[in-house]
Amino acid sequence: MMRRFGITDWAVNNRITVGVLTVIILIAGLMAYRAMPAESFPEIAQPTIYVGTVYPGNSPVDIERLITRPLEKEINSISGVDKISSTSIQGYSSIEVKFNFNVEVSEALRKVKDKVDAARSSPDFPNDLPADPNIFDLNIGELLPIMNINLSGEYTSDQLKNYAEYLKEEIEDLAAITSVDIRGIDDKEVRIMVDNQKMESMNISFRDIAGAIQNENMSISGGDLLVDGYRRNVRVLGEFESLRDIENIIVKQEKADIVYLRDVATVAFDEVDRESYARQYSDPVVTLDIKKRSGENLILASKAINEIVTTAKAEYFPSNLLISITNDQSTRTKNQVSELENSIIFGVLLVVLVLTFFLGLRNAIFVGIAIPLSMLLSFFILNSMGVTLNFMVLFALVLALGMLVDNGIVIVENVYRFMSSGYKATEAAKLGAAEVAMPIITSTATTLAAFVPLALWPGLIGEFMKYLPYTLMSSFRRRCSSPWSSTRPWLHAT
Repeated sequence: MMRRFGITDWAVNNRITVGVLTVIILIAGLMAYRAMPAESFPEIAQPTIYVGTVYPGNSPVDIERLITRPLEKEINSISGVDKISSTSIQGYSSIEVKFNFNVEVSEALRKVKDKVDAARSSPDFPNDLPADPNIFDLNIGELLPIMNINLSGEYTSDQLKNYAEYLKEEIEDLAAITSVDIRGIDDKEVRIMVDNQKMESMNISFRDIAGAIQNENMSISGGDLLVDGYRRNVRVLGEFESLRDIENIIVKQEKADIVYLRDVATVAFDEVDRESYARQYSDPVVTLDIKKRSGENLILASKAINEIVTTAKAEYFPSNLLISITNDQSTRTKNQVSELENSIIFGVLLVVLVLTFFLGLRNAIFVGIAIPLSMLLSFFILNSMGVTLNFMVLFALVLALGMLVDNGIVIVENVYRFMSSGYKATEAAKLGAAEVAMPIITSTATTLAAFVPLALWPGLIGEFMKYLPYTLMSSFRRRCSSPWSSTRPWLHAT
């Protein structure tokens, strides 16, 4: 009695249905491939929580004793913590808590917040902190800029800053961008330079000046006023609009003698102490650091940014404003992805060419069809899992390229053996695939089993390497059903 295999029988008897499924896989795979975010390497974000506590006026030793150690003691009791590191400096405590990769970021953040609240409830913990501890998670991938836009030319720093802020607003509207930082130009501030001798002669202290400025520079709500049956809000504006408003502040008034701020100080508008520098070929520029949101397509984001810059050049910026783009990460990613894609295509052609010499052109095409369809199905599965199109995924597809063909070769040869024995093409396809179905499935399962430990590799290296077995397993899912998917028996039946 001849061995039968249900999947093969169904595929041969329902050729139209299988053809439709193939078209669906083709379309879904192409759409998933275009939708997959492209990047150089997989985004690996270890759940990391930061706790920052400000306590001014205390030495590093006191900060460690009063704040850092009590917080560390509570946080150390959290399950799933991999490493805790802290830094205590003058007036500030910083604690970095790294969790194992199996802990969700939201869960890690909640646990740390609960332990910080428990530490603050202790009677030994300072209760006069100027602000609550700042607890937040940080994705390292979102800290590194994907592109720098440099602005330069014969313009003042204020003009360059206005142009940079225009680009910043336009680029931050993109869904793929988290933030845009401007470097090379710092903000300005109002400086009040007091004369100590005049202050002493008029019996005025620094507290008097600070209090007068603070009380004058505020807007106060005056409540509601009923006008013609409608309640209207009354607001008293008192914010400074010019340096003259600051100079005319009354610092002291005694017996009709009024002391203005201008009598004891000089008010000037100047830049803050420089905190950032931007240079291009040793020349000063204004630079925009553009940071991408995690999981977004780097290449599409770069394309959208370039379109914004091109539009701004044509419609908003003057013609002599020099704009250059540097450190564009998408260029390297596009080249890397393109090279691996070319390797895959070239590999498919070589495989078909080798099969042509030994099996003939028709059989080589039949077997070669399994390769692109398996990869397209892999793209659909990986995109559903949220995997990005990166170096490891494409490398795994190159690795799977040659491994996908051997089953098809075995089945094709077995089908033709039955055909040479006098069986019709349809029956030969059923019997030839069924006879070797279990050995092929077994060999495929053993191949997948060898990659299971790699998928379970713990730690940072395991998070990086897991994309290799995931991609191979998704490719071989189609190979497991090779009795009908690798040889296209409905084609043989024709």
